[in-house]
Amino acid sequence: MPITTLTSRAFNQDTSRAKKAAENGPVFITDRGRPAHVLMTIEEYRRLAKPRQSIADALAMPGSEDIEFDPPRLEIKIRPADLS
Repeated sequence: MPITTLTSRAFNQDTSRAKKAAENGPVFITDRGRPAHVLMTIEEYRRLAKPRQSIADALAMPGSEDIEFDPPRLEIKIRPADLS
């Protein structure tokens, strides 16, 4: 995925070029040589912004009863503190 970098001035003068470049990958728009904004397609934004599913939600889904999960038991041994 190519990354395109444009100055703010170049972006303002040719927005159609920036939109075409965003079809292939992110377009970084710089102000005074520093990245200030990123232009991307709406599909790419939605892919990045999609909420991730929690483990609790995944286990609550129908059919999750078939998942076998038997974690090993953890043994915690308590010993007296050495205060010497």
